[in-house]
Amino acid sequence: MQKSILILAAMIISFGSGFAVNSIISRQSSQATVGRVTGIGGVFFKCKDPNKVKQWYKTHLGLPVGQYGTTFEWREAADSSRKGATQWTPFAETTRYFEPSSRDFMINYRVENLDAILHDFKRDSIIVTDTVETYPYGRFVHIMDIEGNKVELWEPKGRE
Repeated sequence: MQKSILILAAMIISFGSGFAVNSIISRQSSQATVGRVTGIGGVFFKCKDPNKVKQWYKTHLGLPVGQYGTTFEWREAADSSRKGATQWTPFAETTRYFEPSSRDFMINYRVENLDAILHDFKRDSIIVTDTVETYPYGRFVHIMDIEGNKVELWEPKGRE
């Protein structure tokens, strides 16, 4: 009798543990698809003379620079018919674009479902520094991370 009770208890514990793990996995996977970062959209940094820095990178590293720096194009791994881009841009050291952060850099992350991400930020009391701006190439908004770094989020518009 005691052996039957132990087997029954083990089965109940196993079932309960499996249910709990499945619930956690389901919750994590549904959160991951609601809104997420899909890659680096850009790297921005302050420098004394952006034109001089761009020219140096052009001369010594072969970057094809223009007014806004350079754009690195690539293909998505999951669907090679889709192009992506990562922007590299030096800013004047006096720029106020990175404020309220006092850092000399800002990362731009490509995201899916910006609206869902913003909904989660509101729930989690994450500081959103401005409103969403829409351009022909996508939507942008800025937030502050836990250490006071300004972060730019970019939801590309359609296929690039």
